[in-house]
Amino acid sequence: TLSGSGGAASATHEDPQNPVYITLLSSWKPNIPPQASVWPVEETFLSCSECADILTSGSRRCVVVSTLAEASFYADHGFDDILYAYSLPFDKVERCAALSERLDLFQVLLDHPHALDQLKKRPLKDGRLWHVWLKLDCGNGRAGVLHSEPEALRLALAIGGAAGVELTGVYAHCGNTYNCRGVEQIQAVAKETTDLTLQFMKKLKAAGITCKSSIGSTPSCSHPVKDMAQLSEVHPGNYGFYDVQQSVIGSCSLEDVAVRVLTRVIGHCPHRNQLLIDCGWTGLSLDGAGKLPTGYAVVEGHPDLKLLSMTQEHGRLEPISGPLDYSKYPLGSLLQLIPYHSCATAAMHPVYFVHSEGRLLGKWTPTRGW
Repeated sequence: TLSGSGGAASATHEDPQNPVYITLLSSWKPNIPPQASVWPVEETFLSCSECADILTSGSRRCVVVSTLAEASFYADHGFDDILYAYSLPFDKVERCAALSERLDLFQVLLDHPHALDQLKKRPLKDGRLWHVWLKLDCGNGRAGVLHSEPEALRLALAIGGAAGVELTGVYAHCGNTYNCRGVEQIQAVAKETTDLTLQFMKKLKAAGITCKSSIGSTPSCSHPVKDMAQLSEVHPGNYGFYDVQQSVIGSCSLEDVAVRVLTRVIGHCPHRNQLLIDCGWTGLSLDGAGKLPTGYAVVEGHPDLKLLSMTQEHGRLEPISGPLDYSKYPLGSLLQLIPYHSCATAAMHPVYFVHSEGRLLGKWTPTRGW
């Protein structure tokens, strides 16, 4: 069982070997716009088929991945209608072709004419089409062709007119919502991204092209704006797990976060007013450094503790102020860390222990690789 969330718990021989990644099913509260088709971005959950079953309501269709390892994992587990939402890597065209020829529907994404050339050089068997999304940059500043550049429309027209290729949709990731603080700022970015995407869709329609439209990010899909209902799809990422980062942004409350890292007190260090725990950066990641008053994570039930630093397998906890009461943290007792970024933390663990209301329901094994 999972216990001691408000304080240090005693260890038993039945406890898993720490540090372990805990998923709390009872805390899953995805909030998405009901008018649009929802495609969960499975990179957050690192391809657990059980998790994807829940997020797709058992349909095993309409999932988004960021690696071909994830795409192959889902294909092997009976999933279909998969979007590889990563600007097409030229060294992986053949792997994309194999999935396109294997599945009913496998979709790729590109943002450069040379990527389109790569697809045209590799026609699919049996008259199949490459199903292509155009990646649009609507202010996020990562991948994508800038929405306002003439090249964006030219590339869309080139995709739509290429033999053996279909322009399936236009895809914009509003990752700039991660710079927001509060619902008002989140919705302002979501509205801007939605408006720019819909304006681009009007340009396509005027040019005689009709296709799908989509935006997505965890903050925008947690607090959707009305105009998002005009989009064909939304692609949320970390809306199932959430994390401390999302609570700081305003996507959720800390109580909504559905993941923990269970760690054990392994040392008392009164000479420096610290505790030593068995979770280092290999169990949590270094994401979030310098962004929280509590250090790299939040210690559940102990807001006065700070995860000051980590080495590979050790973490140093100290009070934000005042002396430590070591009687509250016996050697061998358990603490729960709420991670700053659950995606990065999940990537550190080979198995997820699934809990609901304190009971262990099972274990999920994710895939790895690219």
